Amino acid sequence: MTEKTQQQTAPTPELPTQYAPAEVEGALYERWVERGYFEADAKSDKPPFTVVIPPPNVTGSLHLGHAFEHTLIDALTRRKRMQGYETLWQPGMDHAGIATQNVVERELAKEGKSRHDLGREAFIERVWQWKGESGGQISGQMRRLGDGVAWSRERFTMDEGLSQAVQTIFKKLYDDELIYRAERIINWCPRCLTAISDIEVEYQDDDGELVSMKYGEGDDTIVVATTRAETMLGDTAVAVHPDDERYAHLIGKQIKLPLTDRTIPVVADTHVDPEFGTGAVKVTPAHDPNDFEIGQRHNLPSLAVMDERAVITAHGPFEGLDRLEARSAIVGALRAEGRIVAEKRPYVHSVGHCSRCKTTIEPRLSMQWWVKVGPLAKAAGDAVRDGRVKIHPQEMEKRYFDWVDNLHDWCISRQLWWGHRIPVWYGPNGEIVCVGPDEEPPSGDGWTQETDVLDTWFSSGLWPFSTMGWPEQTESLAKFYPNSVLVTGYDILFFWVARMMMFGLYAMDGTPPFHTIALHGMVRDQFGKKMSKSFGNAVNPLDWMDKYGSDALRFTLARGANPGVDVPIGEDWVQGSRNFANKIWNATRFALMNGATVDGPLPAPEEMSSTDRWILSRLNKTVAEVDAYYEDYQFAKLSETLFHFAWDEVFDWYVELSKTTFFAGGEPARVSARVLGEVLDVMLRLLHPVVPFVTETLWTALTGKESLVIADWPADSAFRDEAAEREIELVQRVVTEVRRFRSDQGLQPGQKVPARLTLDGTALAPHEAAIRQLLRLQPEGEGFHATASLPVAGATVALDLSGTIDVEAERKRLTKDLGAAEKEVAQATAKLGNEAFLAKAPDNVVDKIRTRLAKAEEDIARINTQLANLPAS
Repeated sequence: MTEKTQQQTAPTPELPTQYAPAEVEGALYERWVERGYFEADAKSDKPPFTVVIPPPNVTGSLHLGHAFEHTLIDALTRRKRMQGYETLWQPGMDHAGIATQNVVERELAKEGKSRHDLGREAFIERVWQWKGESGGQISGQMRRLGDGVAWSRERFTMDEGLSQAVQTIFKKLYDDELIYRAERIINWCPRCLTAISDIEVEYQDDDGELVSMKYGEGDDTIVVATTRAETMLGDTAVAVHPDDERYAHLIGKQIKLPLTDRTIPVVADTHVDPEFGTGAVKVTPAHDPNDFEIGQRHNLPSLAVMDERAVITAHGPFEGLDRLEARSAIVGALRAEGRIVAEKRPYVHSVGHCSRCKTTIEPRLSMQWWVKVGPLAKAAGDAVRDGRVKIHPQEMEKRYFDWVDNLHDWCISRQLWWGHRIPVWYGPNGEIVCVGPDEEPPSGDGWTQETDVLDTWFSSGLWPFSTMGWPEQTESLAKFYPNSVLVTGYDILFFWVARMMMFGLYAMDGTPPFHTIALHGMVRDQFGKKMSKSFGNAVNPLDWMDKYGSDALRFTLARGANPGVDVPIGEDWVQGSRNFANKIWNATRFALMNGATVDGPLPAPEEMSSTDRWILSRLNKTVAEVDAYYEDYQFAKLSETLFHFAWDEVFDWYVELSKTTFFAGGEPARVSARVLGEVLDVMLRLLHPVVPFVTETLWTALTGKESLVIADWPADSAFRDEAAEREIELVQRVVTEVRRFRSDQGLQPGQKVPARLTLDGTALAPHEAAIRQLLRLQPEGEGFHATASLPVAGATVALDLSGTIDVEAERKRLTKDLGAAEKEVAQATAKLGNEAFLAKAPDNVVDKIRTRLAKAEEDIARINTQLANLPAS
């Protein structure tokens, strides 16, 4: 349905005196959904505009980061829908393997059970049950925010269709030898008992210890330092730099490893920094990623000395100790042998923790499944380099290239039960068979399926095309792939974005998953600090929506959204946005009460006042500015532009200037009513994508039409009237200057003052009634005595402030202003009289100085006149 076919409803004759968001938003959103405004038709001949929602975890609830990102995406899609695009905002959720399994395991623990008590199949059934009863809370919260998503298309990364997509691409990658199984170092969580991805590791500064200990005997001793003394049981070498002369005599020798009956070699490796510490490092290939690489280069054995729960398994007195217990015991044993050279406690260093359970992660050598990312990452880099995909802001490209150009192979297996089980079967004689979605797995004695599941990022990396029905060649896939834009935080540029790029290009024959990657920053508190429950500054966005309305939260977030930059937010800013919504409401109420209308064409320019022509000219310039900012993803700038146009120009100036016209009535009032209706119509359309609820309510009341959601986006009519703009600028100068003078004199805003206005021969003459109204200036009466005279914009405003002005204070203020203006004249004159300066200075700098000189000279004339007009004290 387009705007031209919208049903006409009876205009609301009068709006309530106050806007109550809670009474409007919920019902309004459900009406939009019921009418199908957000659905997308793959058969439509309209051009497509597609955005996928970054799928929130099924365990999640709406936080400010979600609200921020969703506000930006919703603004984009609402505008494109109004522009006539077949718009799809694809919703869905991620199964969130570790997070969801942890939630259900905690529930089982309350019953005194573990997942092993249930068994795999029963546990997975329990997770599905939890998902049906408690998962997806965030969907309802998205409705609260106003997300215009196509709910009928909602997907879940464990849906049958998405599972088929996962199995299909796994099989394809495996057959192309891009998936393999190997023993490598991974991030291991001893609590969750699974490998975890880099993004699931949170680093924080912990108090630890740095222990320097002596290996070897006599002339063959060497000192190494470590923060993880417990791993020394698994050392298989000491490494030094090949050019380090201090250790040249030791390279190739075997030295005694303390507390064991082993000797280990000293190897030369350029990875070692000879300037750091002692220039010698212990090498534990099974428990450190860098050590593993050294071990590979020197054919060193890898000795695992901890089990999956980080308990020591090495033979000897430390077997069975937890890693932290073993650390203390081993240092004590080394100290007893006189091998501790130095100890530093506390030693603050960065330590990785599991983002789910906060346990310190353990680098661990483990047999896992991997994606060979080399060719996939190259394709992802090339797509940006050759312009098929644009990253916005462009300066983020370097970070993207730094990542994809240096990607390590990706560990995709997880030791969980909840997730996409790896479609590989092992045979009794060492056979390995990968099974596609349309193939029967091998059966018979000895055949078992891989117990590991895939990393959650594996399935979410398919999101832009799996949600459209791939691997089937569906109408939706043909219509809506690739996505028009991906809006996401720079913090997951390396993880989710890079994986979508790799998989999209691979699965879709070189077609990238999106044309543009628009990156935004993180939401922080008003002081720029990261929001965290532990900091006590985390905010539930639902609380602010309850208190101030969803529009207020959305506008605050959009107003802070500069591309790629973090967004500070405080409650007082949301309150300010609520005030803005109320201002829009009150102005529209005033307009409706004064006959504002959208019926019929606009009057001809010659029928309009200069005030009418001015606001229409400013309106069209605003349309053009907002369009340009949208195309550049400058949400903060477009929001700021709309705020100042609405509040400053429409409400504070046009409405106020027009009040005398409306009060007088007649044809001028009819013309202004039509102009005001036009201005509000277009302004509400421009504001709608960011603040949809209040604008919908007001627009339907103003126009009598069905919905702003399906209205046409405003077009710049190209109407400009520079003369009218200059004329109203003069009015604004007069009003602003006199208001400043009144404020300086301590006059109350509503206090009426007798005044004589000399406007003849200026463009201000037609605006005398409006100027008097705005400035609370009474006509001069009998006995009028001008105690102050303000020359401004070619006119003179003489005021009788008898009994209301502090003459001495005013003379002091004016004298100070005069001194500042004279100083400005002196400085500008000196610069303009300096030939050397004029020869070197750019033309625009010289022009600015001349402008400043002219302004200062004008100020001096004005101030001298005001001083002369002051009454004797």
